[in-house]
Amino acid sequence: MSLLEIQTDGAVTHIKMAMPKRLNALSDAMLAALQSTLTDIGANPDIRVVILSGKGKAFCAGHDLKEMQAGRDNPDGGAAYFKDLFDRCTTVMQTIQSIPQPVIAMPHGIATAAGCQLVATCDMAVAAEGTRFGVNGVNIGLFCSTPMVALTRNIHRKAAFEMLSTGKFVTTNEALRIGLINRIAPADQLLDLTMELAQNVASKLGSAVRIGKSLFYEQAGLPTEQAYALAGQAMVENMLLRDTDEGINAFLDKRQPDWA
Repeated sequence: MSLLEIQTDGAVTHIKMAMPKRLNALSDAMLAALQSTLTDIGANPDIRVVILSGKGKAFCAGHDLKEMQAGRDNPDGGAAYFKDLFDRCTTVMQTIQSIPQPVIAMPHGIATAAGCQLVATCDMAVAAEGTRFGVNGVNIGLFCSTPMVALTRNIHRKAAFEMLSTGKFVTTNEALRIGLINRIAPADQLLDLTMELAQNVASKLGSAVRIGKSLFYEQAGLPTEQAYALAGQAMVENMLLRDTDEGINAFLDKRQPDWA
């Protein structure tokens, strides 16, 4: 049984996690499937935008707790397994941000723990009305430390710490207010409105978006002077593209660009 359902519409590829009975938990197999698929997409220049969603009543409930508990049976009490698990999950999250295509999360139902981490990691997010978000591991004695990395890079620090330390869920309206998601959509319009955003981004010059996404994450943690130095280099690279020259000329001539 395939763990992912993948559909491509023009330059937009939609990845749907398809383990609804497990609330699309990030099991070992699901992490492997996501990693393989995202790596392949990253190498495909025909794909310009990715949508990530979940099948069934939830987007993603985080790590597979039954699988994690089984890992304790190892002779070391699970230390090696847990390190490998969190390393593999981190690799998936980093791959989402390192592939050239923007990735749009499309959460519904619930997005909890590492599922909330997925939403925070994606470049943008459009959520269905009524979606609940939480990093609620603390409720069972496990502080969501790896989801914290993505969360604190997306939302206000005090809001992040409250979520992490109380385990409370936040609504779509609160998620929008604190910057976890970009937009809220009625459930019956979620795919249409997300696809509208995806197609808007896909219509832009792919090489320019690739340069911009790479720089977006590279400069984020740097001092201002270093960030501007990198940004200047990126602008030079972008300006020297044949299609950027064409795009500027087309704008000046008041016509549509003839991009390669």
